[in-house]
Amino acid sequence: MRRRDKEVTDKAAMESIIRASLVCRIALCDGDRPYVVPMCFGYDGRSIYLHSAGEGRKIDILKRNPGVCFEFESDCEVRHADKPCSFSMRYRSVMGSGKACFLDDAEERQQAMQLIIGQYTDKTFIMRDNELNGITIIRIDIDEITGKQSGY
Repeated sequence: MRRRDKEVTDKAAMESIIRASLVCRIALCDGDRPYVVPMCFGYDGRSIYLHSAGEGRKIDILKRNPGVCFEFESDCEVRHADKPCSFSMRYRSVMGSGKACFLDDAEERQQAMQLIIGQYTDKTFIMRDNELNGITIIRIDIDEITGKQSGY
């Protein structure tokens, strides 16, 4: 990281940023073209969980190339100024990379959905088998993770 003064190295601080985020953006490589998808997510401290329809461009790309990058941000705010080049952004962010895999095990799929649901509500929902069977669940095992913040 070029700006070490903005680096977040504490794992708990990075997890706090992830848990405060509403969206996980995943970046995929479709041949020689990047493809970024904003997604709802769950997180267990080691892996990121996503749910999706079972077909489409994202699924096709992941089947060919499971390598992904991801990004989260929280607490974003534009810092206005009198001059255009003096504007800045206050933010906290986490980026990283990992490998995606599709979950087949029913128990692991149920746990993944609980993590995803738990990211957005305190309510508990148990999904029925027919509901789980209608969605694709992706786990990203994190290989590398970094954090950055500015204005805090």
